[in-house]
Amino acid sequence: MSDLLQFVFSGLTVGAVYALVALGFTIIYNASDVVNFSQGEFVMLGGMSTVFLSAAGVPLPAAAILAVVITALVGVALNKFAIEPARNASVVTIIIITIGASIFLRGVAQIVFDKQLHRFESFSGDAPFQILGATILPQSVWVIFGAAVIFTGLYLFFTRTLTGKAVLATANNRLAARLVGINTNFIMTLSFALSAAIGAVAGVLVTPITLTSYDIGIALALKGFAAAMLGGMGNPFGALVGGLVVGLIEALTAGYISSTYKDAAAFIVILAVLFVMPSGLFGRATVNRV
Repeated sequence: MSDLLQFVFSGLTVGAVYALVALGFTIIYNASDVVNFSQGEFVMLGGMSTVFLSAAGVPLPAAAILAVVITALVGVALNKFAIEPARNASVVTIIIITIGASIFLRGVAQIVFDKQLHRFESFSGDAPFQILGATILPQSVWVIFGAAVIFTGLYLFFTRTLTGKAVLATANNRLAARLVGINTNFIMTLSFALSAAIGAVAGVLVTPITLTSYDIGIALALKGFAAAMLGGMGNPFGALVGGLVVGLIEALTAGYISSTYKDAAAFIVILAVLFVMPSGLFGRATVNRV
């Protein structure tokens, strides 16, 4: 029983990160119909920027905030200089652009930072909590709690604020939103900034546990995409459920089968969703694009 609980704690920790990456996919997809495969690089930028700002003498809380702001600006630049000019291009072309942006950001990070693995100190120390024979790191609690706060905050943002409702209106029907006076270009920019900031927060939270380097974004993007597909692309609640499920599958695979097959779990989820339920657990059976 303690082994199972240990695997569950591990799965929830990584699953919370995958859920945040999937949420980034969802926000941008809802606003623009774009599947942004550079989403994982935002997580990398958040972690790496915090590491190097902290090493330069910036206090850790300030370094983390600056890292989130910097990454959000990168998200805005990606939209302005790569996505907006290709607005009328085909879906495949835009996907290729986001993959190219991912490669570009990885190369820039390799030059600006380095190729080494990095971490910074945990927020609350490294002494684990004992729960029913299993252990969980304080930083894991920060990751799970942080993901819960972000999802709750976004729910309130989308349901209680005019800007959030404008994002939902743009997601539902961009032309109608424009006709009633919503600045859809601003909504697009906001969506990319918000998505990048969420990715950066995930990077800040998880770096003390998993370490970070310039090339971690590829795996995170693929697993976050798997989570988004499992939950239903475009559904924020589905992103949360999908991320946690992918994380648990990965942890249980490593624990009961072999860590060799751990990374294959996300790809198996993608294939299963594509063949069995293409719309995901909470997705719509049909999607109308305007």
